[in-house]
Amino acid sequence: MNWYKVYGLSLRHFYLIKSSFPRILDLLYWPSIQIFLWGFISKFFTLSSTYYSNTVGVILSAAILYDFLFRASISYNMMFLEEIWSRNFTNLFISPIKIKEIIAALTLTAVIRTLIGMVPASILAIPLFGVSIFKIGLPLIALLISLYIFGITLGLLVTSGLIRFGPSFENIAWASLFFLAPLGCIYYPIEILPNWLQIIAKILPLVHIFEEMRNILINEIISYSQILIAIAISFFLLCHGHYGFLHLIQWGKNKRNIN
Repeated sequence: MNWYKVYGLSLRHFYLIKSSFPRILDLLYWPSIQIFLWGFISKFFTLSSTYYSNTVGVILSAAILYDFLFRASISYNMMFLEEIWSRNFTNLFISPIKIKEIIAALTLTAVIRTLIGMVPASILAIPLFGVSIFKIGLPLIALLISLYIFGITLGLLVTSGLIRFGPSFENIAWASLFFLAPLGCIYYPIEILPNWLQIIAKILPLVHIFEEMRNILINEIISYSQILIAIAISFFLLCHGHYGFLHLIQWGKNKRNIN
């Protein structure tokens, strides 16, 4: 074995990682996020082991809602990645198709793909575990709308990163939602977080969505103000994500001299 060749090949990959911020972030991301997420979950069950009378129902309901968010975002990203993998990306922008038409098509297809995955899973949870997400009632529609808007926002932001950084940003497409999971308070109340993290977490719609879900399932009380706050934050972030997407699309066109 020629160790100089091994060294050369290893050095090539080292420089590839060193010159790519998304790849460096991916290396640091997963160990840290596992510590944060499972650390807060463990702390919650240690301090509040008797907090819920229906722990399985609440946890599974949170998992179903979180999966809806995950599917909405990743479906959006996957359709854009497929355009890149099939080398059809440039064709989209030289064809007589407007940017808003591309966004609308991705958004519509993403919701169909999301529902195809979520509905069977929600139905299976009823006979297997006796848990029905539909017990939330009509507020479930508002919570899903807020989750979907936020999922599309993440999809737009990740897609913008793909335009800016290229295929190396692909790992962030898979990791973006896991990055927000600890701050989203999906499986535990916001009180588990340190005070300074609670301030940051309240900026996200996830906290208001999952806190309201627990409030409905445990206390059987509906707080419409929480739902409205979640939807308002989601719309606010969507507007900024849409602006960033359009800005980077224009940047990409100028860089590649595409009119």
